[in-house]
Amino acid sequence: TVQPCRNLNGHSIGPYQIHAGKSVPIVKGGDQTKMEEGELYAIETFGSIRGRGYVHEDGDCSHFMKNFDAPHVPLRIPAAKKLLGHINKTFGTLAFCRRWLEEPSGGSKFLHGNKGQQKRYIGALKNLCDVGIVTPYPPLVDVKGSYVAQYE
Repeated sequence: TVQPCRNLNGHSIGPYQIHAGKSVPIVKGGDQTKMEEGELYAIETFGSIRGRGYVHEDGDCSHFMKNFDAPHVPLRIPAAKKLLGHINKTFGTLAFCRRWLEEPSGGSKFLHGNKGQQKRYIGALKNLCDVGIVTPYPPLVDVKGSYVAQYE
């Protein structure tokens, strides 16, 4: 059977802000914040097969997103400055994955043609995460041997 993941929620969405602050619980007894007219929401349900319905982050991270309210931090590593420029131009505050950075287009054939590929960027990406400009989104897992899926 599929168990709902009790510790995950849907969320409000703002312009270029995927996680805009309000939560929508997927099980009874969660946040009682009211939706208001004109607001947009991602109604997400997460299910776990053969699990407990309680997930945690684990494993190698492949997905990232620039923080909507990212602080201005002086970057001392030139590669981090370069990568941040690429992220700002290509993705803004929308989510991206490492695979897109590694493609010849660097995530946007429209913007970069085949000249956008990011090379040797892992240390720069780690630095952007460490200083709070970019948030990593590692895989969500339940107990060993279970499968977790997101439905939107």
